[in-house]
Amino acid sequence: MAKLSLGLQLGYWGAYPPGNSHVEMAQEAEKLGFDSVWCAESWGNDVFTPLAWLGAHTGKIRLGTAVAQLSARTPTACAMATLALDHLSGGRMVLGLGVSGPQVVEGWYGQPYAKPVTRTREYVEIIRKVLAREAPVTNDGEFYPLPYTGAGSWGMGKPLKPITHPLRADVPIFIGAEGPKNVTQTAQIADGWLPLYYSPYRQDVYADQLVDAKPGFEICPTVMVNINDNMEEALYPVKAMLGFYIGGMGSAKRNFHKELMARMGFPDEAEQIQQLFFEGKRDQAIAAVPDQFADEISLCGPRDRVKEKLGDWENSPITSLLISGDINLLREMAELAL
Repeated sequence: MAKLSLGLQLGYWGAYPPGNSHVEMAQEAEKLGFDSVWCAESWGNDVFTPLAWLGAHTGKIRLGTAVAQLSARTPTACAMATLALDHLSGGRMVLGLGVSGPQVVEGWYGQPYAKPVTRTREYVEIIRKVLAREAPVTNDGEFYPLPYTGAGSWGMGKPLKPITHPLRADVPIFIGAEGPKNVTQTAQIADGWLPLYYSPYRQDVYADQLVDAKPGFEICPTVMVNINDNMEEALYPVKAMLGFYIGGMGSAKRNFHKELMARMGFPDEAEQIQQLFFEGKRDQAIAAVPDQFADEISLCGPRDRVKEKLGDWENSPITSLLISGDINLLREMAELAL
């Protein structure tokens, strides 16, 4: 049974910046022995700036993007940010990438969402070329041609190597993947996987997709933790999150979170949640989330129950749990898991 590490998932900002609270939490997580701290982006704050700020106020905890959205920046721009942050932090950078969804990519970034799996592979290949710095970077792929010679080109582009020598050529690259093809590719090309939902009780859902993972491959799901003697109260935040993501984070035609819940054994419930959400019945959508599903993908309930459930996660392929919460929760989880 492998011992799990812990990561602090800070997510993305709300309406306003978090002030000093994220710095304080990252520093406390580092003192407690947490392995990593992670930031996210949606359509508000970017992901690298807060992470750099946290890196300046910590000394050894790994710094991860969960996730940097592919469409937010070109692969070479992403590699530059990674290169810089890895240097400034003394080699603590973990680059977590994700394609996001069509609503964000086409609505916010103004780019087509075509072929996300192929696009991810091409993106990662270019980043690895930049960080290897073995030759001027070229790419003849479909999405990120280097040099660019398409419409509007001046025909003057030339292959380049980064001026700054990367600190590490092997900065770990993780991918936030949900669909079976994307997870399968992640195991083949990445150093780690950031699942959105994972159940240690349904390992068969992903088993075939992970067969090509190399030794040392990390699996780090974000897991909601709520220690509360009242199970109904403990599960409510998890159900609220699931109701929003499965009901509203996507269109009626495609919602990757809904599709994942269906693959995990709850197709009818996923359909009902989305229908209720679209009808404006958000409270009913949350209530329709099965307690069993919410419980399997989280750590909820009395303290002794959470401790017992940690054993189920340790008996799975998971290597680290990324958790959110206040400083008291971080301390309690460090006692239970570390």
